[in-house]
Amino acid sequence: MRTDTSPIDGADWRERATRYALLPLRVFLGITFIYAGIDKLTDSAFMKDSGAGSVGDMMRTVRDSSAIPALVDLALKSPSGFGYAIAFGELAVGIGTLIGLFARLAAFGGALISLSLWLTVSWASDPYYYGNDLAYLMAWIPLVLAGAPVLSLDAGLHARRRRRRGGYR
Repeated sequence: MRTDTSPIDGADWRERATRYALLPLRVFLGITFIYAGIDKLTDSAFMKDSGAGSVGDMMRTVRDSSAIPALVDLALKSPSGFGYAIAFGELAVGIGTLIGLFARLAAFGGALISLSLWLTVSWASDPYYYGNDLAYLMAWIPLVLAGAPVLSLDAGLHARRRRRRGGYR
């Protein structure tokens, strides 16, 4: 039995756990969005304007049931261009989130992608919680607010700037 344990040890553990609490969410969302972007880019059927499995057919299918049909109409002007924009956006968001570079901006981009997919593709899900885009939108919000304070390029750059400022005083 240990007798050298103090309340400070428990506080230190809680502080460390709090500090790293968003890391699993960052890793999950980063990997998921990288995978989603690569999956779209490597699926030859998805990037087509029409045909089975194409982004164009998917958008035409959800157009009348979406919350904002005008948003779908805008994307339907160039379905393959929209498909590439979503795929590269997901890649950028995923990479930025995973490595923690411009993490708040990446999370905001992820939230926007999730919001647009919820308002278009997932809107008709009944009950609403069957549509996963709303859950992804809610998952991005803590990262928009907190960024990537640990194990990230943002944190490393922030520490470097702080050391430089401290060195010139």
